[in-house]
Amino acid sequence: MSKIAELNETVELKIGENSYSLPVIVGTENERGIDISKLRGSSKYITLDPGFKNTGSTRSAITFLNGEDGVLRHRGYSIDDLTDKASFLEVAYLVIHGELPSAAQLESLEQRVKEATTLDTSMETLLNAFPTTSHPMGILAATIGSLHGYHPESLDPYSDESVKEQTMIQLLAKLPMLAAWIYRRGAGKGYIAANPDLGYIENFLYMMYAEEGQPYEVDHAVANALNKLLILHVDHEQNCSASTVRIVGSSHANLFGSISAGINALWGPLHGGANQKVIEMLESIQQDGGDTEKWLNKAKDKSDPFRLMGFGHRVYKNFDPRARIIKKSADEVLEKLNIDDPALPIAKQLEEAALNDEYFAARKLYPNVDFYSGIIYRALGIPTDMFTVMFAIGRLPGWMAQWKEMRDNGDPIGRPRQVYTGYTARPFVEKENR
Repeated sequence: MSKIAELNETVELKIGENSYSLPVIVGTENERGIDISKLRGSSKYITLDPGFKNTGSTRSAITFLNGEDGVLRHRGYSIDDLTDKASFLEVAYLVIHGELPSAAQLESLEQRVKEATTLDTSMETLLNAFPTTSHPMGILAATIGSLHGYHPESLDPYSDESVKEQTMIQLLAKLPMLAAWIYRRGAGKGYIAANPDLGYIENFLYMMYAEEGQPYEVDHAVANALNKLLILHVDHEQNCSASTVRIVGSSHANLFGSISAGINALWGPLHGGANQKVIEMLESIQQDGGDTEKWLNKAKDKSDPFRLMGFGHRVYKNFDPRARIIKKSADEVLEKLNIDDPALPIAKQLEEAALNDEYFAARKLYPNVDFYSGIIYRALGIPTDMFTVMFAIGRLPGWMAQWKEMRDNGDPIGRPRQVYTGYTARPFVEKENR
């Protein structure tokens, strides 16, 4: 349920001799904002906010995030409760529809997703057509965008709710299947069809790691850790990729195209590639001899460009609540699988040192979710260039929820303004005189 109120209080903006009264609005968690939607019309002025760091682009009822206190809730439910008590598909249903599913609704969702976990043979041809040097995220974005060809009904921007619902089911089924196929192609293995007897997470692991004609037993500790990890990435309010999905969807682009755009936004190393940077950092420290104290001192040295990857967060000014949850799963997976990886002890040493070092504590540079997710993916044998693909699987429900909310609310097409800084009018110069 989305609630937002306009307070009696206003903000007065004085420009020259004129004053403009701007209403203050408040959300359900007492977040306050200044409504400037009519500012340009009344004053001819706009606001300038590079990167939109102080600009609310929408009213949303999906995710509440309080970076100062380390709070993350989806539809009012704490991230701790969701990761501890729910399955990934339950949380997907929650963020998309607003309420947790009943037992019958969850069973229906699970069955519909299983029925859609198939791919046309022409998709295999498309996958194999990509050069071997192609990045998994590029392949994923292209193949997800191409799904509209198999579901042309999704192209109608005014399609009914049943079509939108079926499109979401297709994405929940197809994206992890494509991710598994992309992984196997990179590993030089043949594609494995889905196993209808397995659950969502277990089936993904089966499609990733099973061998044709051989029995495959899902490790429950791994499945549980992956379930938590995907839930932790479901949504994070108006981040770069979610905002991309919304602004593309605001043009009434179809859901497949909008999600493809979100995948491309997530691909950037400043957004979804952080956990890959963590592993690359650990490998660099290992290759240098594994002296973590040396690298911690480098991180403290203001004149040294080195920065610890996976520590601190742009939004959280406290401990990332997702990191606290996934740390336990990371420990369980490493112990269960008995991984012999020289980069992982380095990660543990960095974590312990940073948590007990006054320099990092004073700056609130705690390990974040990217630090631990990279370690888990590494333990599962997932290549670093597939890390962001894993992120996309988890973030998919949030993207779809953001797209659906934007359409349901009737949000206008996204069209930011600018402050022009180029040439003023000047005469055209003929080429012989240039």
